[in-house]
Amino acid sequence: MNPIPKPTEAELEILQILWEHGPSSVRVVHEQLNEARLANNREEVGYTTTLKIMQIMADKGLVTRDTSTRTHIYATAAKEEDTQQQLLQRFVDATFRGSAMKLVMQALGNQQVSAEELDEIKALIEKLEKEQ
Repeated sequence: MNPIPKPTEAELEILQILWEHGPSSVRVVHEQLNEARLANNREEVGYTTTLKIMQIMADKGLVTRDTSTRTHIYATAAKEEDTQQQLLQRFVDATFRGSAMKLVMQALGNQQVSAEELDEIKALIEKLEKEQ
């Protein structure tokens, strides 16, 4: 798997919109971005800011840009799961010295975990044990 450039927080917001809605124009992404920001009591961003961020993302290789029509259409360059996996691995390496166990212990120790979530965690552990 080729390394995915590390997206900024603003770029991640845009990637999440593209993963959810599929290839889109800047206008569609901008509307979705501001709708999400308003729902989370965050400041809206201007259209030109969204456009500039998406142009930078294309230059970085985070998104592709189809220029075959008047309205340019942007799509993610990598699958959501691939990006999450690489970002998580970087985070675990940098924050927990590569220890997934330390990450899980910290996450479970600081959050309320439902019985359903615990069942899913147990099922994952059982699956991993069977694979070894």
